Amino acid sequence: MAVDRRRWLSLPHAISASRLGDELSAMLVSPDPEVRDAYAYTAAARWIQDGHLDEVLEDLGDTAADRFTHPEIQARSFAPLLLRCILTRGQTVPGVVPEAAAERWYAGFSSWYPSERDTRGWDDSLGWLHAVAHGADAAAAFARALPARRTELLELCAHRMTAVHADYRYAQLEDARLARAFSLILLAPGLTAEQATGWLTVVTDALDGGGPGPVPPWAFNTFATLQSLHVHLTCGLADQGVPPHAPVVAARVADVLRLPYSWLALPET
Repeated sequence: MAVDRRRWLSLPHAISASRLGDELSAMLVSPDPEVRDAYAYTAAARWIQDGHLDEVLEDLGDTAADRFTHPEIQARSFAPLLLRCILTRGQTVPGVVPEAAAERWYAGFSSWYPSERDTRGWDDSLGWLHAVAHGADAAAAFARALPARRTELLELCAHRMTAVHADYRYAQLEDARLARAFSLILLAPGLTAEQATGWLTVVTDALDGGGPGPVPPWAFNTFATLQSLHVHLTCGLADQGVPPHAPVVAARVADVLRLPYSWLALPET
């Protein structure tokens, strides 16, 4: 599909939100990374943020959530990215995204995220895919929209990074995006220390029984993410600071990391 970038920049003023949403949705499944990413996603993110698509946000979200079962990876992996934009707009303008819709999208997302098998960050033909990173961004957005789901979302991210079917080692900073998502979810007020650390049981259960031999991709991904999370918990996020239970979560994370890194010092008593 040939796309004139200048034409797209003027579209919100020239056509209806309904037609614009349909065109963006169609372009977001394109195997052409310029059409899908440089044009459709860039435009969707901007126009959703600016409120041009408020009247069709629920339809856009339903279409995106339906794509979690799409046969093509670029369609599946860009669905959570669009949902993140929609959910973020919903936090900016209360009521524009009904809670029932967010719950509906969450059902599809939570089923897809830990089970996605094509987790490549980049493909030379398809461009950015980034199912893990895009899903992490969506998880953080769901935590803001559905605060009752926060502990579930922490566990969901843990199941994603420990998925034993993974055959791709994180190579495009997926570990950092997951660590950021963990941090954002942990920043939300009201979590107890037990809730903030409970998801690590998913990790310890997955690692239980491991022994000598080569590190499988899922374990490599897990250790890389935990290292990144420890840095995030120590430094905090530039715009939001350090989560309330950062010290206890960081200590638990360090305990897990001592499994592969036995040379790490023990905490002082």
